[in-house]
Amino acid sequence: MQTSFSELEYAAKKKQTRRDRFLSEIEAVTPWVELEKAIAPYYPSSGGRGRPPIGLVLMLRIYSAQQCFGLSDEGTEDALYDSQAIGRFVGVDLGREAAPDATTLLNSVICWKRIN
Repeated sequence: MQTSFSELEYAAKKKQTRRDRFLSEIEAVTPWVELEKAIAPYYPSSGGRGRPPIGLVLMLRIYSAQQCFGLSDEGTEDALYDSQAIGRFVGVDLGREAAPDATTLLNSVICWKRIN
């Protein structure tokens, strides 16, 4: 995938913020593959009515960021647009795709609660 101008500008900045450091630590200690394997059998796949679900890996990362920063669904949507650190951690490139909206996040959280 080609790097966008904003990603290049962000990568070239001199200072790493506390949020950058925190998210890189979360990235390093979280067993993403194991979490995905454990949740995948319960996570909805395409074939149902309505919009197709957001990918499991993306939702895991969004939910992790939401919990780490104590964000509401609306706050998470805003953070994905406002913070390049969170957007990069989650894997949303706003130059190529839109971030999930608050309603989508709400409905996905309801799905998570059913799994638990």
